[in-house]
Amino acid sequence: MICGYVPGRMGAGVKVVSEWEPDPGAGFKRRIGRSMKQIDGGSLGTNNCPDIWELDNGDILVIGRDMTAAYSDRLPPDVFVRPDERLVVIPRALLSSAEPEIPDA
Repeated sequence: MICGYVPGRMGAGVKVVSEWEPDPGAGFKRRIGRSMKQIDGGSLGTNNCPDIWELDNGDILVIGRDMTAAYSDRLPPDVFVRPDERLVVIPRALLSSAEPEIPDA
């Protein structure tokens, strides 16, 4: 899983070489952590759906708010977002609930 980095603005004629590609045929295996309904007791309603899932090929799927436009002009110098990628924000409580199920690297 290597993503080459070339300095430049998001998608501004920057060539990036990647050895990893997502498999659109992968299925959902299991939720990692708790659902937002379990975390907040349903106080945010049923449409608050950020989530973290393990796919059956081992990849991780994150459901969150697309904040690419809000953050793309202020990325740290060593961060690059390919034109086919999005910056997704999830609540801290969601990632904290998933942490015990994420193996150490």
